[in-house]
Amino acid sequence: MRFTRAMTSAVLMVSVTAWVVAEQPIVNPKAATPPVAKKVPKTDSVHGDVRVDNYFWLREKTNPDVTAYLEAENTYTAAAMKGTEPFQDALYKEILSHIKETDLSVPFRLRGYWYYYRTEQGKQYRIHCRKKAVAGEIRPASETPEEILLDLNRLAEGQKFMGLGAFTVSDDGNLLAYSTDFTGFRQYTLHVKDLRTGALRPDTQEKVVSVRWAADNKTLFYTIEDAAKRPYQLYRHELSSQQPDALVYEEKDELYRIWLDRSRDQKYLFLNSASSETTEVRYVPSDTPGAELRVILPRVNDHEYYVEHHGDRFYILTNDGAKDFRAVWAPADDPRKENWKELLPAREGIRIEGLDMFAHHGVTYEREGGLPKIRIIDLRTGEEHLIEFQDAAYSVFLDANPEFDTTTVRLQYQSMITPSTLYDYDMEKRTRVLMKQTEVPGGFDSANYVAERIFAKAPDGTAIPISIAYRKGLKKDGTAPLHLQGYGSYGFAIPVTFSPAELCLLDRGVISASAHIRGGGEMGEKWHDDGKMMSKKNTFTDFIAVAEYLVNEQYTSKDRLVIEGGSAGGLLMGAVTNMRPDLFHAVVTHVPFVDVLNTMLDASLPLTVGEYLEWGNPNNKSEYDYMKTYCPYTNLAAKDYPAILVTTSLNDSQVMYWEPAKYVAKLRTLKTDQNPLLLKTNMAAGHGGASGRYDYYKDRGFEFTFILAEMGITR
Repeated sequence: MRFTRAMTSAVLMVSVTAWVVAEQPIVNPKAATPPVAKKVPKTDSVHGDVRVDNYFWLREKTNPDVTAYLEAENTYTAAAMKGTEPFQDALYKEILSHIKETDLSVPFRLRGYWYYYRTEQGKQYRIHCRKKAVAGEIRPASETPEEILLDLNRLAEGQKFMGLGAFTVSDDGNLLAYSTDFTGFRQYTLHVKDLRTGALRPDTQEKVVSVRWAADNKTLFYTIEDAAKRPYQLYRHELSSQQPDALVYEEKDELYRIWLDRSRDQKYLFLNSASSETTEVRYVPSDTPGAELRVILPRVNDHEYYVEHHGDRFYILTNDGAKDFRAVWAPADDPRKENWKELLPAREGIRIEGLDMFAHHGVTYEREGGLPKIRIIDLRTGEEHLIEFQDAAYSVFLDANPEFDTTTVRLQYQSMITPSTLYDYDMEKRTRVLMKQTEVPGGFDSANYVAERIFAKAPDGTAIPISIAYRKGLKKDGTAPLHLQGYGSYGFAIPVTFSPAELCLLDRGVISASAHIRGGGEMGEKWHDDGKMMSKKNTFTDFIAVAEYLVNEQYTSKDRLVIEGGSAGGLLMGAVTNMRPDLFHAVVTHVPFVDVLNTMLDASLPLTVGEYLEWGNPNNKSEYDYMKTYCPYTNLAAKDYPAILVTTSLNDSQVMYWEPAKYVAKLRTLKTDQNPLLLKTNMAAGHGGASGRYDYYKDRGFEFTFILAEMGITR
């Protein structure tokens, strides 16, 4: 993050008070005149409500005036941040000092090969590789020749963006199907590489989303997207065939998206159709790809289910009669509900989020009390146990586990102060082996930090979890700066993860915190329900309650509190800033979904129709009226606002660039303060920002410079 480099990062780690308070802020909004977007009034009337949008014209991506405006904002942002450039550079170097630039992933074994990726110093992207496996090996032998499957750095030559989508090898190991995006719009082109010769085959396809091989090593199934980027058609492609690809299925309901999967035992291909509340699964044996798709269970509103295969059974994760899901099995030749048998019943306070099947064990990914759990079920005896984790707040995920006939499951564990750690867990012996902990150079020692899980009380009395980390020696006297993040949408639980980049904050005495607010999935499905649709404002009042709690308990003060969120978390930032601009000193918001009403009224945009069940459908008056009460763009007003940094990307396919651009343009005409309002647009990226790791770290250094400068920390 920001640090004018006379000291080393090791020196910074000596004391929690190593930060310095600046007499004057080093972000200078008066360094240049901010651009003023022209006003072209567009009047809309919905349900008798008349709205005038002066900046609708910014949607015209090919209009030279739009490009000129975005570039003018970039120029202004650069001028305002000019005085911080040495700090930005120092922080970038400091971030790199905590990254092992040349590194190797832990290989996983699949059908006679060890697969892994590696990174090399100075190179932006991963290099995907494999080695031949030898019977009995625990790891690949160093003398075994390496085969480079895909060097993303070579693919990225001459490109401003490089995104890898699909990456799947045929069962015989001879062919690699992969997809690439060179714009950031997440529109991928499918390629097939012959790994025996290194040559690309002529088999290509545009707008591909998910890809899976059949067992015959010559048939590819793939889904493609429509104009609104909804995956809706499934095709079957046979290599070397002169016949057109067969359209196998088309999802006509615009609420539904489709994706492909394949069972771990490789016996079946699954086609999942899903809205945000209902699913339907079709299947075909992978060794007879020309067979007709069959339906496991026809769709029924509000029934979600997900399927795996094992032996002569389908294992099904279902919310039928269980809001937070239960696990059942049924005969593969007749999976109707009347044939279901219980594997794992619904339990109060426990949400089952995933079910994986191995030769002798089932593994569930669960969440209880907001924390993730891994449960192991012996399919032979029915005996089950939980893998224990001790930290107050943490994340654990199932890592790469492609092998079916194994008693070992690979887990990735981390916390805010524990780097990503890979374990191989023996499901029979109940023992774990450390495979790798990500190395953090630069003198990092987790013993110098503290992680906690605390709770704030929402206005309705609900306890809201907060994950928090800081350097030892913190004095809770209200003087510490605090960086608070939030999201709270789609039932997504914010993972409690380690970021080597954020050491630049922690080592300057900044407290790092995440608010696990409603709308997310931390505390089960009800937690999501209570923060969506006509209850969406709970998300915002929860976040405000968390911020107030942290101030009242003297973790920080209003003038040292900086908040950050992206995408739907950017909606959160916009809403709480409108509601309580006095509570936050500064705001950083990435690709923010801030123009809720206009976007949700435009069914042609990506995601809109499918998200009626998350935000509501504004074509219904009651839902329109409710959205209007919190839409950040609609509710901008003439008043003082915090310092605000907004980032976006020109080729974003999920939150179009014009939402943040309109937001900044309108706010400039209304705000009554002299605080910085900056818009930075990446003109060659998408929703996730820069694709190269070094470009990402530079962007993060820029953002941390803004955050620290607004906290009064200048080195």
